[in-house]
Amino acid sequence: MSLILFFELALIALFLGAIPLMINAYKGNTLSLHRLSLLVLFLTFDLILFGAFTRLTDSGLGCPDWPGCYGYSNPFAAAKEISLAQEQMPFGPVTLSKAWIEMLHRYFASGVGFLILSLAILSFLKRKTSDPRIFPLTSALFVLVCIQGAFGALTVTLKLQPLIVSIHLVLALILLNGLVVLKEWTSDTFVQRVKVPEFSKGPVLGLFILCLVQVILGAWVSTNYAVLACQDFPTCHGVMVPPMDFANGFSLWRELGKTSSGEYLSIEALTAIHWVHRSFAVVVFAAIIGFYVKYKKIAMSGTTPWHSALRKWLQILLILIGLQFITGLSNVVLNWPLIAALIHTGGAALILATLTQLFLLALPKSLVK
Repeated sequence: MSLILFFELALIALFLGAIPLMINAYKGNTLSLHRLSLLVLFLTFDLILFGAFTRLTDSGLGCPDWPGCYGYSNPFAAAKEISLAQEQMPFGPVTLSKAWIEMLHRYFASGVGFLILSLAILSFLKRKTSDPRIFPLTSALFVLVCIQGAFGALTVTLKLQPLIVSIHLVLALILLNGLVVLKEWTSDTFVQRVKVPEFSKGPVLGLFILCLVQVILGAWVSTNYAVLACQDFPTCHGVMVPPMDFANGFSLWRELGKTSSGEYLSIEALTAIHWVHRSFAVVVFAAIIGFYVKYKKIAMSGTTPWHSALRKWLQILLILIGLQFITGLSNVVLNWPLIAALIHTGGAALILATLTQLFLLALPKSLVK
């Protein structure tokens, strides 16, 4: 990467990151960790949705090099190269619109990275007056966003290899949930756990892991473009258990659309990917409903801020699982509409974030403050 390209991309990241920083400072006449963490949380969620939009519009290779676009910082400068690539492959991955989608995703990602670095620096400066856990957390988030950037580069250089793209998405979700924790820890109104032994962190953590597995399976479906492998519901190809090729479908280290031996993936392999995600969704749906029913009585048994928070997050969890069912079904029966696919991705991220909030409510009081 040339110094000019590095300088131009750094300026873009600085510009995009400076806007939320100025908003944060303007709102309270000082830089607030809590306000900044809220802004970064919101922007990271938006970035996850934009990443899904990039993938769903087949724009992941709109610029086939990294971090620039044909060695330039923007598609305008690379217009000649993009035009030539489009002439050689009219229906290929490179077009001017796809190049802009891909580069905008990179710009926004670099801006979020700059903001997370700012969070780490600000928490270091305020480490003597703030919660001692905050600086280690922001430092870990900065390391994580650097790893995420490396996987973003590998996504392009390895030509959208499904395993790399899936890890890229999962790391983004882990980053989002880390920011949820930071948002709570920096809040002056963070709700402390009251003495409710019936609501423990074990079941919440178990449900979080269950949902995370389902999200990983969903990422595998999306990155292998297996959403339409079953186009009927509740059956798949007219039967409950269709012919499937699990070995090739869940072979991890391979090219997009290929088996590990280099042959094209069969419909049976794509069906296996889709069917496992669909089947496991039933398990997750039942687990969330059971969790809601079990703890709703506890939530309704008191009027403390803790009970109010538990009621709120349980209701949000129930709404989100209903939304996931509707959008997941529409992806199949309506031939994968873009808006439904984006909402489905966002819903998965919000379910994990909601479970993180519930986990924080389940922590013993001694671990909260």
